[in-house]
Amino acid sequence: MRSGKTIVVAFLLLVTAVFVQAEESKELVFLNWPDYMDPEILSEFEQRTGITVKQSYFDSDTTRHELLLETEGKGFDVALINGASIRILAQRGWLEPLGESSVSNLKHVDPRWRTAFEKSGDFGVPYFWGTLGIAYRKDLVSAPVSSWMDLLQPVAELHGKISMIGDSADMIGAALKALGYSLNSNDEKEMKEAEALLEAQAPSVYTYRYLSLNEDSALLTGEVAMSMMYNGDTLMLQKYNDNIVFVLPREGGNIWTDYLSVLSASSRKAEAKQFINFLNEPEIAAQLAKYVYYATPNLAAEKLLSAEFKSDPVIYPTPEALKDSEAYSRLPPRAQKKRAAIFSRIVY
Repeated sequence: MRSGKTIVVAFLLLVTAVFVQAEESKELVFLNWPDYMDPEILSEFEQRTGITVKQSYFDSDTTRHELLLETEGKGFDVALINGASIRILAQRGWLEPLGESSVSNLKHVDPRWRTAFEKSGDFGVPYFWGTLGIAYRKDLVSAPVSSWMDLLQPVAELHGKISMIGDSADMIGAALKALGYSLNSNDEKEMKEAEALLEAQAPSVYTYRYLSLNEDSALLTGEVAMSMMYNGDTLMLQKYNDNIVFVLPREGGNIWTDYLSVLSASSRKAEAKQFINFLNEPEIAAQLAKYVYYATPNLAAEKLLSAEFKSDPVIYPTPEALKDSEAYSRLPPRAQKKRAAIFSRIVY
């Protein structure tokens, strides 16, 4: 009898341990850009739910896409996806459908951003929107900056002090805009001109990796004087040095929207949707906007932001400033392949 009781007790302890371990291992893996989430918000989510969020990082849309291709979308629960990629990943069956039935706070999100890209209304929840332009150190750059050509055909004093984003869409798109073309062009002649412009610029480029946003950033140390950069990231660096300025080039740039998506391979889809819903509580979304310096698509959160924040032309560009800017659109496979080849020749 004694040994039987011992076996029963041991079994109960084992079962209890398994359940405790399962409870303790409640963790979501969030694939995200660096510095694109307020740590205090993650702490609050954990306090409320007992679910921890571990972040895994990428430094360009191309890198994220390659990572998801390598893993077939496995190993992540929530991913930050740029609008132009949602259709591709959804077609592969890697994204979980999202709607107000599972993410009730979608009711706060501006419909304009929900459906800004093909399939984004079905498989993504808008996170932030913004622009891509030029950040530069006004104390290290002698002439005013207003055009993509200032970055792509830099003056001699800036040789070796230029930074570009290592992403085919962003690099080639900027070159096309500089030449007066659409960033979605697939015209053979226009693409050759864009490639030639980027090839000529290459000796002046310090790095094709996205700059860090902390105190060690090359734009702060002076190793880089001018960089292709997203608008809110410039403001984040401006906290350390007010000589840093953001310019949306006169030719226009890219208007982007980032989306939160749940990976269909995730074993914690319910918790992933709970996390996305939490991020769209108006107070949380407003706090996050102030942390990352980007325009929120959450209309209820926008009402909680200060007039100073909403009137900042870097965060919320005027319609006039955006008139020549574009969002990325769907390109034929042949055009995508050509861009990838151009990018590879220049960067590698």
